[in-house]
Amino acid sequence: MNFGQYSKVNLLKDNSGWVTSLENKALGKTLRKLNIEVISKKVTTFQACYFPDKYAAVKQCKFYNFLGNRLAFDYYHGDPSITPEFVNFFTNLVSKRKNFQRIRVSHTGIEQLLKNEGFEKQVFRIPIGIDIELFPLQSSKMKEEFRDQLKIPKTAFVVGSFQKDGNGWREGNDPKLIKGPDIFLKTLRILKSRIPELFVLLTGPARGYVKLGLESLKIPYLHYYPESYDEIYKYYQTLDVYLVASREEGGPKAILESMASGIPIISTKVGQAQDLMIHGLKDFLSESEDYESLAENIVSIYDSNYFAGSIRRDARLVAEKNTYDSQSQLWIDFFEPLLK
Repeated sequence: MNFGQYSKVNLLKDNSGWVTSLENKALGKTLRKLNIEVISKKVTTFQACYFPDKYAAVKQCKFYNFLGNRLAFDYYHGDPSITPEFVNFFTNLVSKRKNFQRIRVSHTGIEQLLKNEGFEKQVFRIPIGIDIELFPLQSSKMKEEFRDQLKIPKTAFVVGSFQKDGNGWREGNDPKLIKGPDIFLKTLRILKSRIPELFVLLTGPARGYVKLGLESLKIPYLHYYPESYDEIYKYYQTLDVYLVASREEGGPKAILESMASGIPIISTKVGQAQDLMIHGLKDFLSESEDYESLAENIVSIYDSNYFAGSIRRDARLVAEKNTYDSQSQLWIDFFEPLLK
């Protein structure tokens, strides 16, 4: 890429300590591999500024524009027709449409939403990617090893859920309904009567609502909070199935992580699940809030080896095609007009 006056990307910091901060770091690494100079400053002039936080982007866009910067930001989720809390934000964004040169979206749902509001030239779809080397295919040896390590019964049928689904960053007893913790529990209530060996493995912060619900249902579970993202693979190795019960998502990262690990993924039609769960995988997608369908799909995994063989290989191939390294050209197309 040839750079003119706009020679640097000011990658503004994401200090959330959660998924978006991981994506921010991954983007910085990708840009450096493309020989794009990356800085992180609160104030710059005549550079490409990238906001990981859409709220900050909308709030501060006029100031950064005044200083001659070209602006871009992430918009993973926030469809006001699904989640009414985004109505005011989205109206504000549309009113400031001309302040932005690029918007990165991760799936076709938000892509179409923005294009319908006049953002056709600004929107670029670049999926939330994966570092495939961190997620080996599940093996019976590793499954047994990590179940022993995490004190999970060998005979259990383990349902995984590694997504933050409570409001705030403490106990999370107040449910974040967009993430569907209530749907998750309704699904597990059905499964309890169908799967005697049912067991739930949770990771991540703010899981209090789900934990209290599982205790009320008398479903055994364990909750871990890995110290490092690099450790998350071993939790996937212990699973029989992963469940996404969200009403709306930007990813979640669990879609590609499960597919890379060869773990059956049962999901509502949200975020990247709709784009990536293709071929035989689409049979495991359910409509939003259809907990009965989610439960039936999990029972189908319990009753058979349907996810074995070609479907498992197809899932791994989809993950391999969506690594961070495979996205280099997408990011070149995204940034090139901002850096000349």
